[in-house]
Amino acid sequence: MSWLPLAAGGEHELEWVLLGILVGLAGLFVLAYLTNVPYPIWLTVGGCGLAFAPGIPDVELEPDLVLIIALPPLLYAAALYSDLRELRRNVRPIGLLAVGLVLFTTLGIAAIAHMLIPGLSWEAAFVLGAVLGPTDPVAATAIAGRVGAPRRVVSVLEGESLINDATALTAFKFAVAAATAGTFSLSEAAGEFVLSVAGGLAIGAAVGVVVVWLRVRIADGATQSFFSLVSAYFAYLPADALGVSGVVAAVTTGIYVGWNTPRIVDATTRLQLYAMWDVVVFLLNSMLFVLVGLQLPSVLDDLQERDPARLALYALVIALAVMAIRFAWVFPATYLPRLVSRRLREKDPTPRWQSIFVVAFTGMRGAVSLAAALAIPESVAGRDLIVFLCFTTILWTVCVEGLSLPWLLRRLGVQEDDTPQREEDKARMVAAEAAIRRIDELADEDWVREDTAERVRGMYRFRRDRFRERLGKEVDGRFEENIDGRSLDFQRISREMIVAQRDALNELRRQGHIGDDVMRRVQRDLDLEESRLN
Repeated sequence: MSWLPLAAGGEHELEWVLLGILVGLAGLFVLAYLTNVPYPIWLTVGGCGLAFAPGIPDVELEPDLVLIIALPPLLYAAALYSDLRELRRNVRPIGLLAVGLVLFTTLGIAAIAHMLIPGLSWEAAFVLGAVLGPTDPVAATAIAGRVGAPRRVVSVLEGESLINDATALTAFKFAVAAATAGTFSLSEAAGEFVLSVAGGLAIGAAVGVVVVWLRVRIADGATQSFFSLVSAYFAYLPADALGVSGVVAAVTTGIYVGWNTPRIVDATTRLQLYAMWDVVVFLLNSMLFVLVGLQLPSVLDDLQERDPARLALYALVIALAVMAIRFAWVFPATYLPRLVSRRLREKDPTPRWQSIFVVAFTGMRGAVSLAAALAIPESVAGRDLIVFLCFTTILWTVCVEGLSLPWLLRRLGVQEDDTPQREEDKARMVAAEAAIRRIDELADEDWVREDTAERVRGMYRFRRDRFRERLGKEVDGRFEENIDGRSLDFQRISREMIVAQRDALNELRRQGHIGDDVMRRVQRDLDLEESRLN
C-alpha cells in the first residue's frame, strides 16, 4: 500500500486521510437522513467523489480477501431476515431471475462488451458480465421497500438478489479461471455448477443444524451475538475451501438459522442481534464503497491512455445494456410460461404489466458486484477497465433507478398493498386473545390477585378490540369508534411520563445521587418501554 502525500513533509497524512473519510461518511449518512434518500445512493455518490478527493492513498488489495471478509456476512444477514414463506410462494419467478437472468446478463454483457471495446478479450468480457450479473440485496431492500413498492414486487426482488449471487459468483469463478488460464469448457462448467450448488446446500444445512443445536443451549447474549456473527464464515469458508459454493452455504445457513431464531434466543438477545446486524451490514457496505473509491484513482491512472469520451461511451452503453437485458428477460419470462401452461395461469394469474415493469426496472447493482470486481486478480487483462465499468454501472443503476423509482411507482399507479398491515393486525389480535385466555386459565391460582387479573385482562381486551376494529370486525356485537384514537392518546401520555422519568433520572445523576451503572439500567427499561409504544 503506497500513500500519496497530503502535504510536503507531513508526518500524519494517514490520520488525516482516515479522518477525512470518516467525516465524509458521516456527512453522507446525515444527508441520507435529511433528504430521506436511501443510503446506498449516497454511498455510491460518495465513493465516486472519494476517487477525486486530494491526497487519497493508492490502495492495493489482496483480491480474495475482499470476498472472504465482506461477502459472507452480507449474504447471511440478507438470508437471516428473509421471509421463507414468500421465498416459497415466489420460487418460480425468483428462480427465473436468479439463475436464468444472471446467465442471460453474463452472456449478453460479454457479447456487447467484446464487440464494443477494442482489445477486450472474450474471457475478460465474461468476467465483466459475471460481475454485473447479480443485483444487490441491500439496495433492493433499502430502496424498493422504502419507496412503497408492492409486497410481492419487493419479495421477488429480495429473493432474486439473495439467490442470484450463487449463480453470478460461480460464473465469475469460471470466467476468472478462463481469463487467467485461457481455457474454458461449457460442459465442465455446467457440471461443476450443479456440484457446487449441491455441495453448498449440504454444507450450509449441516452448519445451520449445528449452529442451532449449539445456540439453543447458550443463554449468554454476548456468546449468542458472536455465534450469529461468525455463522456466515462457518458456512462460507469450509465450502469455499472444498471448492463448492460458499455463497449457497452462507445463504442456506442464514435461512435455516433465521427460521429457528424464535426458539434459540431470548427477547433481550433478539433485540441485540437486530441492532448488531443493522450496524454490520451498514459498515460493510460503507467499507466496500470506500475501498472502491480508494482504488479508483489507480484505476483511472491506468486508463489515462484511453480517450475519456470513449470511456464515457463504454460506461453509458454497458449501464444501458444491463437495464435493457433485464427488460428483455423479465417480460417474456413472465408471459411465455403462462401462455404455455394453463395450470400456471389458473394457479398464478398474470400480474399487472405495471408490476412487471417495476421488477424489470429495479435491478440495482451494489456491494456484491463491488466485492467481485475488487476480487479480480491483477493478472486478468483489462481488470482496471472492468472495475471502472462495474462502478459506473452501479452509479447508474442505484442513482438513476433508485431516485426515479418513487416517481415511476406514482406514474404507473403501483401502490403498496395493505396485506402486510392486515397480517400484522391479525397477528396482534390473535396474540392478545391468547393472552386473555391465559389470564382466565390462571385466575384461580393463589398468586394471581383478582384486581391484577382484571387490570391485565382489560389492557389486552383493549388491544384486541383495537386490532379487531382495524380489521373491520365487530367489537362486542357492534363497531366501536375511535379505538385507534384512544390508543394514540394513551401513547402520547405514556411518552410524556417516560420523558418525565428520564429528566428525573438525569437530575439524580447530575446531583451525584446515583452512578452511571444505575442510570443505564433504569434508562434501558425506559427505552424498551418507549420502543414498545412505537
